[in-house]
Amino acid sequence: MKEILKCDLCPRMCGANRLAGARGYCRAGNQVKIFRWGPHFGEEPPLSGTSGSGAVFFSHCTLGCLYCQNYPWSASGDGDEVGVDGLERVLRDLAEAGCHNWNLVTPGPWLPFIQEAADLVEKDGISLPFVYNTSGYERVEVVKRYRGLLDVVLTDLRYASAAVAGEGSSAPDYPVLAREFVKWCCEEIGPLVVDGSDVARSGVIVRILVLPGREAEAVANLEWLKSNVGTEVAVSLMSQYTPVYKALETEGWNRGVSRDEYSRVVDRLEELGFENGWVQEFGANGSDDALLGCNMERGGAAAVKAESLPTARGNF
Repeated sequence: MKEILKCDLCPRMCGANRLAGARGYCRAGNQVKIFRWGPHFGEEPPLSGTSGSGAVFFSHCTLGCLYCQNYPWSASGDGDEVGVDGLERVLRDLAEAGCHNWNLVTPGPWLPFIQEAADLVEKDGISLPFVYNTSGYERVEVVKRYRGLLDVVLTDLRYASAAVAGEGSSAPDYPVLAREFVKWCCEEIGPLVVDGSDVARSGVIVRILVLPGREAEAVANLEWLKSNVGTEVAVSLMSQYTPVYKALETEGWNRGVSRDEYSRVVDRLEELGFENGWVQEFGANGSDDALLGCNMERGGAAAVKAESLPTARGNF
């Protein structure tokens, strides 16, 4: 737990001695805190599958998004302190429930605790792929130490400019760090790999949320992905931005994305030639059936079959 003696887990590097009870930028303490957990069917199809993704929604977050849909637990810190023992029981229960994976939602502030719980569970031969579900605001040097928790990476690539990242999430360094993280993940973990049931076993999915009046940010990130990662990466393009929390009172953020704005991003996605992923229906607002599977068409699994990659990493 040395990382939280002078906490440096996220790019804020606030240095809080969390073991002694201090709380830094994200307000996370010295006991794992969870808002809710259970089978989740609202993720991309290879994650939700037929039995659900085993989602663990951790309290606290290292970003400060004006429009956070999860603000009751990410910003306000709602949830229950369960400790490592409680998290261990959660992981066991999700496996027993038949979930396809352990989906760690906003795990950054809790990485040492999660690793400890995972070690206890896996020691008994219980093993599922871990989904590292993150905003993308990460320090690569930190996540490298927790490589075993990154079987599948579900990461945002939300901003392309420091100005918009600062305005939307108080993180002007987000574009540089999130892109560095995506590039490392693609090099280290590789393309999305699914099993015979089209359930993800390893690989990377990049989510791009289109923001109101700022569709150029999404386009710039798609162009960056093509130039630096390639068009084979699985992309999940999302229209579900909804003004909540502080966005309701912030000019320019207090409206949804227009159809024209979203269409411009979809058109550019197609022009760039991305091959794998999902395009959310306009106006779907994140409903469970909102993601249209595609090889940037309508249908088909956006991944490579595991059996065609016998050397691919994963818990097959």
